[in-house]
Amino acid sequence: MSSAAQNRPWNVHRLPPAEGRTFLVTGGNAGIGYFVAEQLAATGAVVVLGSRDPAKAAAAMASIRSRVSGAHVRHLQLDLADLSSLKTAVDSLDVGHLDAVVYNAGVALDDPPRRKTEDGHELMFGTNHLGHFALTRWLAPLLSAAPGGRIVTVGSFAARSERLDLGDLQSARDYRPKRTYGRSKLAQMSFGFELDRRLRAGGGTVFSVVAHPGGALDSLTPSRPPVHVASPAERLRALPAGLMVQGKDAGAWPVVRAVLDPEVRGGQLWGPRVFGLRGAPRREPVPSHMADPAVASRLWAASAELVGTDAHLGFR
Repeated sequence: MSSAAQNRPWNVHRLPPAEGRTFLVTGGNAGIGYFVAEQLAATGAVVVLGSRDPAKAAAAMASIRSRVSGAHVRHLQLDLADLSSLKTAVDSLDVGHLDAVVYNAGVALDDPPRRKTEDGHELMFGTNHLGHFALTRWLAPLLSAAPGGRIVTVGSFAARSERLDLGDLQSARDYRPKRTYGRSKLAQMSFGFELDRRLRAGGGTVFSVVAHPGGALDSLTPSRPPVHVASPAERLRALPAGLMVQGKDAGAWPVVRAVLDPEVRGGQLWGPRVFGLRGAPRREPVPSHMADPAVASRLWAASAELVGTDAHLGFR
């Protein structure tokens, strides 16, 4: 990219070209992940949608192709709740390198019953955090083979008010869905910052950055049938909320910038400009509880033990 292009203000509607690059978006078939994939596809990159549901992935790819002429999109069968399946999934990518992965897929439960993954882990912590933690091991060689590979972890504004209980990471003693979800996202963000510290210490070229969508509502999100449909009445009722939050298309902007902007550096946090809830993407200060090295180190050790993987996660 030319120095003139690098010096232009970031424009969410005029993204830099990325032909020849390959990006993986976990959970790219719906929500924030769908709009990340759609926006990245418009740059000319190959975008791989990681999804456990082939029908939903097919619908998402059809929607992207209908809006992005010549879009290069693929599906990767990926189930983060089944750790034993991850190596096979990555092997089936059949690429020589991976320029960036977006850790977006996640589970959010509203009802009280505590559920488990295939491996017996609490579903939200196991999918949102442990699944991505384990996936990193298998993606490490592909990311290392790219010039400046990036791992972009999608966090949540909800993590700001949570604190990890290192003695009860899986909410076995006290399960409350909203709190457990917020803590699973905090675990993801803590992992993203700790991963970058370890990558820098190892001297590699891969880096890790964290982004969050702010306040992103379905009712403020433009329709992408059949992936997402918002009725005119729903959008009208949501207009007052638009003063403080936004749709999921705009919620994708900080994530997309974290993937594409050559000025982004490892260990940074990116989110919406207005109170961290809406607007164009900007770099944010990292809250101390998200980047506490002592907490992150203990979370890392516990995570490696729970998924049964080497603490280096494939990076040397």
